[in-house]
Amino acid sequence: MEENKRFDQEPAQTDFPIIGIGASAGGLEALTAFLGNVPQNSGLAFVVVQHLDPTHNGILVELLQRAATMKVVQVKENTPIQPDCVYVIPPGKEMSITHRVLNLSDYPGPHALNLPIDFFFRSLADDRQEKSVGVILSGTGTDGTSGLKAIKEKGGTVFIQEPSSAKFDGMPRSAIEAGLADVVSPAETLPSKIISFLEHKPFVESADRDQADQDLNSFNHIMSMLRSQTGHDFSFYKTNTVNRRIERRMGIHQLDKIADYVRFLQENPQDLKLLFKELLIGVTSFFREQAEWELLKDKVIPALLAERAPSQPLRAWVSGCATGEEAYSLAIVFKEVLDRLKLTKDFSMQIFATDLDRDAIDKAREGVFPLGIAEEMSLERLNRYFVKVGHGYQVAKTIRDMIIFAQQNMIKDPPFTKMDILICRNLLIYLTPEMQKKLIPLFHYSLNSGGFLFLGSAETIGNFSNLFEPLDRKSRLFRRLHSLLPLEPVEFPAPYAPAQSAVAPPARTIQNIQLLADKMILQNYAPPTVLVNTKGDILYITGRTGKYLEPAAGKVNWNIFAMAREGLNYELNNLFQKALRQKEPVTLKNAVVVNEGGQQTVDITVNPLKEPEAMHGMVLIVFTDAVTPNMIKTSDTTATDKTGPTGSILAGSERERELERELMQARQEWQAASTAMQIAHEELKSANEELQSSNEELQSTNEELTTTKEEIQSLNEELKTVNYELQAKVEELSLANNDMKNLLDSTEIATLFLDNALRVKRFTSQMSVVSKLISSDTGRPITDIASDLFYPELTKDVREVLRTLNTVEKQVLAENGYWFNARILPYRTLTDKIDGVVITFVNITESKVLEAELRKTKAALEQRILDQDEELVQVKDRLLDEVQKGQREAAAGKDPGRSEKSGGTP
Repeated sequence: MEENKRFDQEPAQTDFPIIGIGASAGGLEALTAFLGNVPQNSGLAFVVVQHLDPTHNGILVELLQRAATMKVVQVKENTPIQPDCVYVIPPGKEMSITHRVLNLSDYPGPHALNLPIDFFFRSLADDRQEKSVGVILSGTGTDGTSGLKAIKEKGGTVFIQEPSSAKFDGMPRSAIEAGLADVVSPAETLPSKIISFLEHKPFVESADRDQADQDLNSFNHIMSMLRSQTGHDFSFYKTNTVNRRIERRMGIHQLDKIADYVRFLQENPQDLKLLFKELLIGVTSFFREQAEWELLKDKVIPALLAERAPSQPLRAWVSGCATGEEAYSLAIVFKEVLDRLKLTKDFSMQIFATDLDRDAIDKAREGVFPLGIAEEMSLERLNRYFVKVGHGYQVAKTIRDMIIFAQQNMIKDPPFTKMDILICRNLLIYLTPEMQKKLIPLFHYSLNSGGFLFLGSAETIGNFSNLFEPLDRKSRLFRRLHSLLPLEPVEFPAPYAPAQSAVAPPARTIQNIQLLADKMILQNYAPPTVLVNTKGDILYITGRTGKYLEPAAGKVNWNIFAMAREGLNYELNNLFQKALRQKEPVTLKNAVVVNEGGQQTVDITVNPLKEPEAMHGMVLIVFTDAVTPNMIKTSDTTATDKTGPTGSILAGSERERELERELMQARQEWQAASTAMQIAHEELKSANEELQSSNEELQSTNEELTTTKEEIQSLNEELKTVNYELQAKVEELSLANNDMKNLLDSTEIATLFLDNALRVKRFTSQMSVVSKLISSDTGRPITDIASDLFYPELTKDVREVLRTLNTVEKQVLAENGYWFNARILPYRTLTDKIDGVVITFVNITESKVLEAELRKTKAALEQRILDQDEELVQVKDRLLDEVQKGQREAAAGKDPGRSEKSGGTP
C-alpha cells in the first residue's frame, strides 16, 4: 500500500525523517490519537517531548506503547535514533539531538525556566536544517513556539493540532498566532499529512532550457504577485532564500511544478500572505553578541556624548528591528552610560526603529516580552528596566518613550538622516550583493560625520573602506569617514530622489584674496600634478595635464596608467611601483612622451604622501617639461649647415635619416615591449578582478552560511512558564493517585485492568497472590499469563461482559487452597466509553472455612434433632401404651386406686 511506503528504503537508510513532537497538558490523549494512526513500517522516527513531573517516575512509555504499533522507548544518554521507533524524554531532563543521536542534560536550575520543547526543537533545527519537522499537540502556555520559529527560519515544516480538537489549546494556539503553522489538523489526521508532505519531491531546476525559462517566468510572476498583494519587492532578496520558502509552500500543497503553484496562488490569493510571512525572517534578541554591545557602551556612546552638548540629543536608527529587542537594548545601554558617567539628565537619545513587518512593529510598540528574556540579560537589568505583567515582562515606560517604531521598507522608502548610530544587523545577508553595494553608501549618507554603523557578525562594508573604518579588527562597529575624495552619487530609493539640483544653492560668500591668488598660481605657474591612490586611480588634478594624459577609448577608466600617453606607460608604471616600494619620492629625467605636438621631454616625480594625515597613503605625481641640450645643439647645427658646403648638408641629412631609422626601430621595439607589458598588466588586472570576484563569492557564501545560522536562532519571545493551574492539577492528580493506591492497598483486593483486546493495562500488588504477574507483563494478553486459579472460563466471561456490559461474579479456588470471589465488570471512562474490564479478586478463604464449620455444626444439630425426635416418639409411644392400658382396665371394672392401696398390682 502507498500508505505504508517506507522512507528508509535503500539507499536512503541513513536519511530517514525525524519528527519532533511537543505536548503538555492533555498531551497523552493527543499522543495516543497521533501515534495510533501512524502506519506500520512508515520509516519515520518520532521524538516525544512531554512536560513531566521530575519528582515522579512516569509511565508514559507504557501508556504510549498500548497505542503505537512501533517500539516505544525512554531516552538514555547518547541514544542513536532508528526508524520506526518512538523516543520519549525522561522526567527532569532536557534533550538535544546531534547527528541523529539524542543527548540528555539536567535542567539549568530550580529558578530557571524549564522549556524542554523549545530546547529540543532548536537543536532539531540545527541538526536537520531544512529537513526538520516539528509537531505541537495539546498543552497550555507557549512552550514550543520559540523552537518552532527556529525550525521555520531554518526552512523546516511545522504541523499543529487543531486547537478545537485539543484538550488544552494554549500551545497550539500560540504557534498558530505566531504565524508558524504550515498545516493545522486534528491529531489523528496529522500523521497522514506529514507522510504526504515528506513524499513530495522538492522543486528542482530543470536542465531543459525551455523548461528553465518557464520556471524563471513563473518565479518572476510570483514576485510580481507578491509586489502587487503586499506592496513589497522581494526581487532584491537572494534567490536561494526565496526559493527555499517557495519550495516549502509547494510541498505543503503537494505541488511539483512552480507553474502549478502560480495557478494555485491565483486561485488562493490568501496563500500569498503566508508566503510573505515566511519571507520575513526576524531573528533578534536582547543584547545579541554581548561583546559588541559592551564596545558600544564603553567606547561609542561615550565618544559621541563627549562631542555633544546636553541640549543636542543623540539620534539612532535601528533598521530591521523586528519585535524591538535591539532597539530596547540600545536604549538600556544609553541609560547605563549616563549612570556610569554620572551625566546630567539633559542628555537624551531619540531612537527610530523600523521594520517591514507591520505585525512585528505593533508587537514592538507594546514592549511586552515573555519570561524567557531573563536568560538574555542580567537580573539587575531585568529588575530595573522591566515591569512584571501577567506571564511576561514589559519594558519600563522611560525606555519605551525613547523609541519611535514605524513600518519602513529600506529598499524603497526614504532613509532617516543626520544619525549618530545606525544599527542594521543581519539584514544585508538576505539581500543580493548589488543591493548591498547600494545600501552601504546610503548608510554613509544617513550618518553624521563620525557616526557609527553597527552590522551583524557576518556582514561587512565590502569595498567601501573609503566610507567606513572598523572600530577594531574583529568588531562589526564601523566609524563613518569624512573622505576628501570625490564620492560616487548615492543611489536613493526610487520613490525618494533628493536631487542635488533641487537643493537650494549656498549663499555666495566673499572669497579670500589669498585663496584666489593661490588658485591662480596653481593654474598658471605650478607644474601639472595628479593625486592618485595606491592603485593609480585619479583622485584630483591640478594644472594642464593633457600633454601627458588622455582618456582611453572604450569604457571610462580614470586610472592614470590607462590614461598615460604613448611613451609614458612603461616608464610611469615602473617609477610608480618603485616609489611605493621605497616609500620616498622618485624622479625620472627626460622621459619622452608622444602627443599631438610630436615628441616632448618631461621630468616625472612620484611622491608617496605621508602628511597630512587625511592624505596618508595617496601618491602625488608631478610632470615638469624639460628642454634637453641635445635639442638645442640640433637646432644650432641645423642653422650652421644651411650656410655651409653642400657636402656637409648631405652628410648631415644622411646621418639624420640613419638616426631616424634607428630611432624608429628602437621605438618599434619599445612599442612591442610596451604592448607586451600592457597585455601582461591587463592579464594581471583581469586575474585580480577574478580574485576579487572570488572574494565576493566567498563573502556571499559566508553570508549564506550566516543566514543559515540566523535562521536556526529564535526570537525567544512569548515564552511563559508552565501554567500554575496545570501544575496544581498535576499535583491534585498525583495526590489522587496516591490516595487511590493507598485505598486499593488498604482493601487488600487484587484488581486487574484489561483493555478491549484483553491485554493487561494495570494491576495491583495483591495480584501476586492470585496470578504470577510482573511489571513487564503490561501489554501482554491475559491468555498468555499463567494463573494459579481454577478458572478456565475467565476469558469467556470477560468477553461476555464486554458484549453484554453485565457484571459476572463467581467464587474461584486457587491451587494453594485459597478461595477468591471474582467479579468482572466493564471499565467506563469519564465520557462513558467502555475501555476494557476491571476484575477484582476478594479473598474469601476465611469465609469458606467458617462456612464449612457452620455446615458441619448444622449437620450435627440436625442429627441431634433427629435423634431427639426418635426418643420423643418412643416416649410418646410408651405413654400412649400406658393410657391405652388404663383405658382397658377401666373398661374392665377394676379400681386402680383401691388395688394400689391394698398392695395389689395395678
